[in-house]
Amino acid sequence: MTTVPTTAPRISLKDVALTRGTRPVLRGLSLTVNVGEIYALLGGNGAGKSTTVAALLGFLKPDAGQILVADIDPVENAERARREIAYLPENVALYDQLSAYENISYFMALSGTEPSREAMDAALDDAGLQPEARPLRIGGFSKGMRQKVAIAMAVLRDVPVLLLDEPTSGLDPRATADFNALVTRLKARGTAILMVTHDLLGAADCADRIGFLAAGQIVEEVVPSKGMDVLALHHRYGEVAAA
Repeated sequence: MTTVPTTAPRISLKDVALTRGTRPVLRGLSLTVNVGEIYALLGGNGAGKSTTVAALLGFLKPDAGQILVADIDPVENAERARREIAYLPENVALYDQLSAYENISYFMALSGTEPSREAMDAALDDAGLQPEARPLRIGGFSKGMRQKVAIAMAVLRDVPVLLLDEPTSGLDPRATADFNALVTRLKARGTAILMVTHDLLGAADCADRIGFLAAGQIVEEVVPSKGMDVLALHHRYGEVAAA
């Protein structure tokens, strides 16, 4: 894992503006995610969540502002920045004809590592995939089981930054609770976690801060540990999402 100053945010967006085609998507977006912190980013369709993730991965260049990932500018050095990130998309692309073990081995080899079977089992234990499923072909897995394989790969990457796009999509309540416990453990080892989600209640269970995104800006930010009126936030969030 790359070491960066503990006082520096692992993720930093400052006054970021970004246009896609002719439509302004991000309009002066600013947020930070610190070492050992979980930040949940909520917003409706078109609010700018996917654009934010794409910009952090270096796939989109901002028109203005600054983005840093582990002190690296993903615009100037996208490949280096991506080495510091584990990204879990909502729809995980895995090879149906390969087993959970084989998928993990293949994708980890692409990133230059070869985890042992013991390391894979430990990560799959954390992700909650049953041992009897691990040698089976992914093609027979439910969406939730596929998500658990992808979560295990993110754990194995052991990098400073974890980007999660709707990470509990397809998971049942028990698996969602296990996932929240897992990201809390990752937080404890110093990982900075940015979680894009529609699930306010799930975010409240594990996030240190929750930011509401609308029209490319953070319009409200709350700290669950300081207390929050979930019902009132849900009503406001609905209004924000529809804006």
